[in-house]
Amino acid sequence: MGSRWGINRTVGQIYALLFLSDRPLTGDEIADTLSMSRSNVSMGLKELDSWRLIRKRHLPGDRREYIETPSDVWQIARTLIEERRRREIDPTLTLLRDVLLERPAGAEEKHAQLKMREMHDFIELLTLWSDDIQKLDDTSLRQLLNLGRGVSRVFELKGKVSLLKSAARAKPVDRSP
Repeated sequence: MGSRWGINRTVGQIYALLFLSDRPLTGDEIADTLSMSRSNVSMGLKELDSWRLIRKRHLPGDRREYIETPSDVWQIARTLIEERRRREIDPTLTLLRDVLLERPAGAEEKHAQLKMREMHDFIELLTLWSDDIQKLDDTSLRQLLNLGRGVSRVFELKGKVSLLKSAARAKPVDRSP
């Protein structure tokens, strides 16, 4: 799954092991379990730490550093969304804003800016929506996601009702006996 999410295989294996483990693990335990070099594990942990997907801690009476993942999948998802936005979406919006501030030199540049404006506005709308979603508590977010196709069905029904109303207004009513 990791490679499909844009992380390398090693990092994905480390995260999977930590997530599935019933206890925090040391770097040596991770290396031994996955048959990886300690340096590969160390690099993978640095990557996961930069994504804020792991926590390091010490156990009482033990000098070793233990690593664990958040146990709440909702928190993991929120963290991934925040990090993706910080790393990918925000820089894209900044670049688009900078380009849109420039005065177009000709018709082609004006056309390109109109397209970039559309892209900017679309990404901005998704970002604002994401901000609202991030503020929801887990229960509300779960309810929203469980709506699933119900939301699209409401809009489909709304469209059909609107179409029926338009058709009813367009048809003359025959009032002859």
